[in-house]
Amino acid sequence: MTGKHARPWSLTARTTFSLALIACVVIGALGAYFYRSVKTSMESRADTQLIGRVTHFRRLASDVYTVAELKNRPLLFETMLGAERDVLIFRKPGEPPFIHVNPDGIQVPPALAARTAGDNTELTDASILRTQLSDGVPVHWAAARARSSEDGSVVEVIAGHPLRNERQMLAAYRDRVLLGTLVGMLAATVLAFIAIRRGLGPVGSIAARAAEISPASLAVRLDEAGAPAELHALVRAFNAMLDRLGEGYERLSQFSADLAHEIRTPVGALIGQTQVALSQPRRPEEYQELLESNLEELSRLGNIAENILFLAQADHDRLTIEHAAVALPAELNKIAEYFEGPADEKGMRFEVAADGELWANPLLCRRAINNLVVNAVRYGAPGSVIRLCGAREAGSTVVSVENQGEAIPPEQLGRLFDRFYRSDAARSQVAESNGLGLAIVKAIMVLHGGDAEASCPAPGRVRFALRFPLA
Repeated sequence: MTGKHARPWSLTARTTFSLALIACVVIGALGAYFYRSVKTSMESRADTQLIGRVTHFRRLASDVYTVAELKNRPLLFETMLGAERDVLIFRKPGEPPFIHVNPDGIQVPPALAARTAGDNTELTDASILRTQLSDGVPVHWAAARARSSEDGSVVEVIAGHPLRNERQMLAAYRDRVLLGTLVGMLAATVLAFIAIRRGLGPVGSIAARAAEISPASLAVRLDEAGAPAELHALVRAFNAMLDRLGEGYERLSQFSADLAHEIRTPVGALIGQTQVALSQPRRPEEYQELLESNLEELSRLGNIAENILFLAQADHDRLTIEHAAVALPAELNKIAEYFEGPADEKGMRFEVAADGELWANPLLCRRAINNLVVNAVRYGAPGSVIRLCGAREAGSTVVSVENQGEAIPPEQLGRLFDRFYRSDAARSQVAESNGLGLAIVKAIMVLHGGDAEASCPAPGRVRFALRFPLA
């Protein structure tokens, strides 16, 4: 199995491993610290005892016993050393030792002469000489001179202490530290695993709750109150996502139903007219009328398909648009002239008040404004005025189309740009409308990074505004 196909570690396993590693490092560091402390303490204690021993024997040699008495009592000093295999030497400078206790035959280091304290000099830690035997056992040495009260001769007192017992104790302590580290790591691992499994229990509950969600149960939501505080933000974000998905799914279902309804009408007309024409022989003129009627219905189907395709492309960001400067007065006057004929049929007229220019795609911009004008002519009150305005407002260029017509309830204003949405039954009866014109306007504004909004600035007046960002 290659690395890229290897199953990743679970969060529990990774966290447990991390905690176990941390426990190992912490316990090991503490063990090393205590081991070092014990080692230092043992060495300090050995040095203190060694200094005390040399000081004691120096006092015996200078104040208590004469040199002759020291020579006659070697067993006394061996007994004073007890079971320790230490070194104790009494000698006069340049002469062989007259007391020589050295069970292991350890050689006195020559460098000790430089650290030998005088008869009136107090021994300190700096007086200790540290050497090492061939088997690695450290040996601490101390030496001092004593002046005999009998004849004033000088006696050297040399003491050495091999740290074998301390070394064995430290080895045993080190083994205990290693064992304690291992046991502590294992215990920390097990306890961490149990604690993490229990701590991540709510995550499993959230996953089980999320598994219940399906297209048939989009109303199910995760329980934020029962989730740990660290997961509240995640649960809120997930629930908000479910709200958006539910809304999108509902709108998609409504879109599918509306699309089927829009297509069913022209398709039904095509089928019905064709069946009637084929029920009996017809004159060429009748067939021509049928084809003309069918062409109108097919054009309507083609227009619906084209609009839906444009919306689908806009939704998936597959359209890349180029921007250019569009002169607002010329553009709005051109649009007003183009729709002057349909407006005259209803006794309507245009008023244009525009200044400056906007930065947009000329064709898409014209299509969005055209859709708004078509909407105003189609649903505006006969004999009313349609106002086309363009100006810069609050950091954007606003193009608005305002007309006199039936009032739209505030709760419906926000839905006017939904696909296939019509605010009332009267609008639904208009054959030319397929409910996609304002949705296309919204999609065009999204492509431009702008916004489209509908409002009723006064009773009986409807205003659609397009906000284009500045260049």
